Amino acid sequence: MSRSGSKHSVLSGIDISDLSKADLESAFLKILKQGIHGISFSAYLENQSPGSIISEEQIETRMKIIKPYVKWVRSFSCVDGNELIPKIAHKHGIKTLVGAWLGNNKEKNEAEIESIIKVARDGYADIIAVGNEVLLRGDLTEDEIIKYIQKVKQKITNVPVGYVDAYFEFVNHPLICNVCDVILANCYPFWEGYPLEHSLAYLKNMYYQAVSAAKGKKVIISETGWPNLGTPDRNAVPSYENALRYFINTFSWANQENIDVFYFSSFDETWKIEKEGDVGAYWGLWDKGGILKFGNINS
Repeated sequence: MSRSGSKHSVLSGIDISDLSKADLESAFLKILKQGIHGISFSAYLENQSPGSIISEEQIETRMKIIKPYVKWVRSFSCVDGNELIPKIAHKHGIKTLVGAWLGNNKEKNEAEIESIIKVARDGYADIIAVGNEVLLRGDLTEDEIIKYIQKVKQKITNVPVGYVDAYFEFVNHPLICNVCDVILANCYPFWEGYPLEHSLAYLKNMYYQAVSAAKGKKVIISETGWPNLGTPDRNAVPSYENALRYFINTFSWANQENIDVFYFSSFDETWKIEKEGDVGAYWGLWDKGGILKFGNINS
């Protein structure tokens, strides 16, 4: 594979830019069946959104769907039923990157922190993420985030603790890197408007910026993905084939370089339209009803 280009799949060693839809589906299914490192776990059903109470039953149903194909799941919150996700994942032999959602509501933040500490003490967290894109949204200051991270680290000493944000936030906030055990970097060529043909090269650039900022600490790509439907973002175009090509390129590279990637996302989520526009609903590998969107998994 060309180190700078994004047309080639390292897995297949061939140019995938001109592959047919059927051949792209075949390559996708091959990678999925071999098992990917991790996936962002979408727990919300239709007519649910953050703040809804999610049930053990719906988590169990969705966990069984993804179980054959992933080694890790990533959760985003530890309240409103989300705290059950790590326990159910462990029951199915899946490791967990467990998140506490932080925002500008201090009372809710404390509830998240106390709950994630309990989840970890109960033995259900393999990595802890204290906050997700808090700096990117401007919800808290660097010092406030560091204090939350330190609070968790004081209570939990046997589980790596990190923080999730866009890759460039770690470049801009070295003090955050210093307090983290692991760097959890979100890397989205799509949201920066890059065309599919250059997306792998740009994904690599994002990752290695985070690696440089990490100064020897492990870097995990905590989110990356490509939607299959919706409005383009500048030169980044959602489509069925582009979503397949991005997945194939990402995991071909990640598997060759031994990079841990949590793909975004497991299931489509309608609620995301409000914040991200129509494209927000179409990031899943499975649709909102739990049906795989790309090819026939039983083929």
